[in-house]
Amino acid sequence: MHMAPELLAPAGSLEMMRTAFAFGADAIYAGQPRYSLRVRNNEFGSLDKLGEGIAEARAAGKRFFVVSNIFPHNAKLATYLADMAPVVALKPDALIMSDPGLIDMVRETWPEQVIHLSVQANTVNWAAVRFWQKIGVDRIILSRELSLDEVAEIRQQCPDIELEVFVHGALCIAYSGRCLLSGYFNHRDPNQGTCTNSCRWDYKVGTADGQPVNFHQHRDQEILIEEKQRPGEFMPIEEDEHGTYILNSKDLRALEHVQRLVEIGVDSLKIEGRTKSPYYVARTAQTYRQAIDDAVAGKPLDPQLLRELEGLANRGYTDGFYQRHHDADYQNYLRGHSESERSLYVGDAVRFDAARGLMEIAVKNRFTATDRLECVHPAGNRTWTPARMEDADGQPVAVAPGSGHRVWIDLPESHVNAFVARFV
Repeated sequence: MHMAPELLAPAGSLEMMRTAFAFGADAIYAGQPRYSLRVRNNEFGSLDKLGEGIAEARAAGKRFFVVSNIFPHNAKLATYLADMAPVVALKPDALIMSDPGLIDMVRETWPEQVIHLSVQANTVNWAAVRFWQKIGVDRIILSRELSLDEVAEIRQQCPDIELEVFVHGALCIAYSGRCLLSGYFNHRDPNQGTCTNSCRWDYKVGTADGQPVNFHQHRDQEILIEEKQRPGEFMPIEEDEHGTYILNSKDLRALEHVQRLVEIGVDSLKIEGRTKSPYYVARTAQTYRQAIDDAVAGKPLDPQLLRELEGLANRGYTDGFYQRHHDADYQNYLRGHSESERSLYVGDAVRFDAARGLMEIAVKNRFTATDRLECVHPAGNRTWTPARMEDADGQPVAVAPGSGHRVWIDLPESHVNAFVARFV
């Protein structure tokens, strides 16, 4: 019998935190804009909100980690301890940090504060894990560039420190997130929390004289890229049979490796996405919760879980570096199960109208009265086609046009606060 790892979910707001906990997360991580690598869409810049979140998590028996993982220049060192004092006073369950200088300052000032080493520190071997353990770090978030076998070797060599790995979310084209593209293009330093996702901009590939590109027949040909918003600015690139390294990565989905990670004895499985929606957190937390519980119980992967992640906005999925060489049949198995049936988020169940016996839906995306819908709820999901769909005046309607509209459909009162998706 293996121990269940912690399921760690992202939260950029109290709503996201509550959703993550409701759908099975054991802990969440949130950052303050000045000292984490997510300055946008973040409610926890307010000490009041941060305190509320930490207290609420503690009361629920959950854990709340505060991200403080920038690589600071001198100016931020001067203010760091004073700014962090009220945060540490709130007693977060851990600070997630990456800079050795800041870690040293926190260890000296607050020796009892638990510290987790950020993925930004690029920990890729067991000697580095032992080094950080000697410094007093309690948990290592391992680099995304490791294979499952490498993670297993680190676990064997370092049995008495907590290990955490990412299992889902956006992947960075740089080494564990240490990227400079955004800094070069518009002076927004990703390592200070102001990344503009330059790797995901709209690029065209061409040559200086406008000739078509053929990488493999003309290896001496100079290839240039041009970004949509920067016409006339041509940048040379290199490409080999594996692709062009400046362009964006697929998203990580390691659902099929949860069982192996449980067997290895990894302490925490982490979902990326502090700037995503509550629906994203609900779907990913619910899916990985079941995968963890099934793995601990010795059950095989439920293929339905792969389908449930297909409906989330993604750039295509990859299992990253966890497995170097895939069996073709295994790849076809994953693709066949995940693409056979997808669902897309269409609205929130906000209020039950007892007089009408209908649920009010705040529409987010278009759906119709004949669509097969899915209700995503902590108590369990259900699938149905509405028997009734009405407007505010009780008139039958055939279409919920899109964001900003309200409709009423036949969903029971027990499903208030559920998310609604439609199958496509």
